[in-house]
Amino acid sequence: MSPVQVRRIYDDPSPKDGARVLVDRLWPRGLSEAAAHVDLWLKDIAPSDELRAWYGHDPGRFPEFEGRYLAELEDSRHRPALERLRELLREPPVTLLTATKDVRISNAAVLARLLGKAG
Repeated sequence: MSPVQVRRIYDDPSPKDGARVLVDRLWPRGLSEAAAHVDLWLKDIAPSDELRAWYGHDPGRFPEFEGRYLAELEDSRHRPALERLRELLREPPVTLLTATKDVRISNAAVLARLLGKAG
């Protein structure tokens, strides 16, 4: 099992999730905090509102979204949130949660690849 997983927050929690981290800027609609089973909400790691609005989860824009999001993550304002994720990975697994319908083209997927490359 990979130390970093990506799942929809609406899916039932699994004992294999480890630390469950919501990486969306907005709280998911129709879901209470108790039902979400979130250990940490890192809204500061999410893409900017401008990038999120431009992307609109259009699969054709995902490659450019990924590049733009990775560039945003290099900004110093994201450093504390990235460091927090790296700390959590010292005791894997970590599950990155998103409300996005297709997790393969989400900011959580970009983060999982980034964290996987970093070891």
